[in-house]
Amino acid sequence: MTFKDLSISEPILKALQLKKYDSATAIQSKSIPIALKGNDIMGIACTGTGKTAAFALPIIQQILSLTIKGSQRSPLALVLAPTRELAIQIEESIRDYTQFTNIKSCAIFGGVNQHQQVRQFSKGIDILVATPGRLLDLISQDLVSLDTVKYFVLDEADRMLDMGFIHDIKHILSFLPQQRQTMLFSATMPSSINKLSKALLRNPVRVETTPESSVVESICQQLYFVEKAEKVDLLMQVLGTDQSNTTLVFARTKYGADKIARKLNKRGIKCDAIHGNKSQNARQKALTNFKTHRTRVIIATDIAARGIDISDLQTVINFDMPDAAETYVHRIGRTGRAGCSGTALSFCTQAESKIVRDIQKLTGRKLQRMQSSVSFK
Repeated sequence: MTFKDLSISEPILKALQLKKYDSATAIQSKSIPIALKGNDIMGIACTGTGKTAAFALPIIQQILSLTIKGSQRSPLALVLAPTRELAIQIEESIRDYTQFTNIKSCAIFGGVNQHQQVRQFSKGIDILVATPGRLLDLISQDLVSLDTVKYFVLDEADRMLDMGFIHDIKHILSFLPQQRQTMLFSATMPSSINKLSKALLRNPVRVETTPESSVVESICQQLYFVEKAEKVDLLMQVLGTDQSNTTLVFARTKYGADKIARKLNKRGIKCDAIHGNKSQNARQKALTNFKTHRTRVIIATDIAARGIDISDLQTVINFDMPDAAETYVHRIGRTGRAGCSGTALSFCTQAESKIVRDIQKLTGRKLQRMQSSVSFK
């Protein structure tokens, strides 16, 4: 289905054509008509399926139908994101989609001085993208008001709860008008999200394009059993097989991500680590280096990786196995996008072997067992 078939207006279509977006993804083709009718939505879809456009395009179109006057206008839409990287990424996409309109947007997030963000907001915006902490901070300073919000989006809701933002979300809700359209999007659907949706949404239409267990068929999934102390050696061995591959490596902890990065850099593989303890400038520099191929390897924790959107990512490596099978599906979904092939490697110790059984049960697929010079039988 094309975006024109979805009754997207001409200024937005023009912007989509510049980005070479012709056909809508499944989540977009299902969500956009529902959103344009004003219904609340609970959307469940994996990473890389086009969720941002699924909620942004109908919001932009609905704002275009309103009369927007003056420069000192207040936000009509609020998009809440768990991380600063994701907030930046969403706002950049919205800016692309609105380039042929008079709609203004901005992103506010922590980790940097608030002055520039406040100045941009004070000039008048229509769509605000924010992380919970910085938003509440600016509200408490009477620098941001949400009284005019008509459209509210909670993106990556599962990660929001994982990061402990539930109280912040409830606090933010108290500043929003009761009469609004709300859209909640999540990669997974744990019971906590179901509970949140009942408090947040009014008669929502559920849109689920990909089950939690679904794994892109084009991803080659391989499994290495290896001792914990030998994981770095195995990583070096794998990375040395193809010097052109772009690779995202998942670590369980912030300390672990830094440790892996230090060891790889010492061995001549240029890479950066990205996690919550890094400054905003350091995180953005790491992402820019990766996207521009100045580095071909980036080490990330699950939370920080939510802001990484690389269209041609070739390899995902689970250096540390995830705590849940659903997280595995979400991790490897960052490769094999847009019809491209991808490879997902998992380094598993004997202590982590239970998660492999959980993954295979959830996905219905057996991981391909691999041998290496450092793996054990």
